[in-house]
Amino acid sequence: MVRRYFGTDGIRGRANRVITPELALRVGQAAGLAFKNGDHRHRVLIGKDTRLSGYMIETALVAGFTSVGMDVLLTGPIPTPAVGVLSRSMRADLGVMISASHNPFDDNGIKLFGPDGFKLSDEVELKIEELLDSDLTKKLAKSTDLGRAKRIDGVQDRYIEFAKHTLPKALDFEGLRVVIDCANGAAYRVAPGALWELGADVVSIGVEPDGFNINKDCGSTDLAAVCRKVREMRADLGIALDGDADRVIIVDERGHVVDGDQLLAVIAESWKEDGRLQKPGVVATVMSNLGLERYLDGLGLELIRTPVGDRYVLEHMRRHGYNIGGEQSGHIILTDYSTTGDGFVAALQVLAVITRQGKPASEVCHRFEPLPQVLKNVRYQSGKPLENAGVRSAIASAEKKLGRGGRLIVRPSGTEPVIRVMGEGDDKALVEAAVDDVVEALAEVAA
Repeated sequence: MVRRYFGTDGIRGRANRVITPELALRVGQAAGLAFKNGDHRHRVLIGKDTRLSGYMIETALVAGFTSVGMDVLLTGPIPTPAVGVLSRSMRADLGVMISASHNPFDDNGIKLFGPDGFKLSDEVELKIEELLDSDLTKKLAKSTDLGRAKRIDGVQDRYIEFAKHTLPKALDFEGLRVVIDCANGAAYRVAPGALWELGADVVSIGVEPDGFNINKDCGSTDLAAVCRKVREMRADLGIALDGDADRVIIVDERGHVVDGDQLLAVIAESWKEDGRLQKPGVVATVMSNLGLERYLDGLGLELIRTPVGDRYVLEHMRRHGYNIGGEQSGHIILTDYSTTGDGFVAALQVLAVITRQGKPASEVCHRFEPLPQVLKNVRYQSGKPLENAGVRSAIASAEKKLGRGGRLIVRPSGTEPVIRVMGEGDDKALVEAAVDDVVEALAEVAA
């Protein structure tokens, strides 16, 4: 069945154009009906990031959920992973995060979590889509059974305590100067607060949200500000979160960037030494660098690859029993603690390794030399460019050119009309030539 609403990470689009109040109301009704099971008072927990449109979408969702008889708990701005954790710990029937993650402020989205704190399966999302397109009039609650809504206090403090408890009790960050960039997003209160409570000397940037500046010139997708601040303050480390704090990029004391692949290597090796790996391997996506695969192999660990998207990483982890996974972009999933990617908890794990080893971040966090990797995007208007005979021929030719020592990944984006072409191998010039050949073929079809 073709999806009309859900993408790889919930429902996402331009606020008040794609993500309208009408759609949000119907999502509340449909999701509420899908998760009503039994005669108890059902309730849903709703968090959000700092986008201006969050108020509009939150209000519409409240109307939808209460109209089908669900009580609503409103948290205000909290990280996406906090919604997963709190939905489970507070015994909610459903959790909702209003966010478009790392996108600009004028986008927004709706992410749904089940009572177990995990994002919904394809089957459940399809069930909700069927309800969205049906007549729900006769399924609404009676006047006496309507839900209530209230704002709840203390959720930020609960998340801070949760994050701190992912570390050993005796460990603190006394003596470490840490720059934290919260992208003017959902973690702007909790992340600096938790670091300070753990003893760090905290320098905070991206903590003045105004509804419009989320992810703007800051955060994990624009690292210039945090790199500059680390060097200016002579900090030991920089942490850059995205708008909803489910991904993280680290900056070492020299101002050099440490991506998700390096972070996976750091955490995996540390957990292997501590005997904490449930299985001898790490789950990542097809986009992770071959350097990571070779490094893990040297540790006796396997790199298992999935399609792009943290949901596919998590599905494989749960199905096969792995407890570390993630993406090069900084989605790090540690199922010992979280039900989804948690950028801040991942950063704490890296800080713990730095603290225990007593070495600078530049030494701890750069575990391998990445192979040359080239990524280019081709925007298209309509149709299915990857089915074109000329494009398929160019892909086959490029794969042959790269040989067994390289990789070529050509895939459509899950969130926008773009084809992503990624190549990697030991010879950068060869990789660039292979990628350019495919991009040229795609551009002719997309024009």
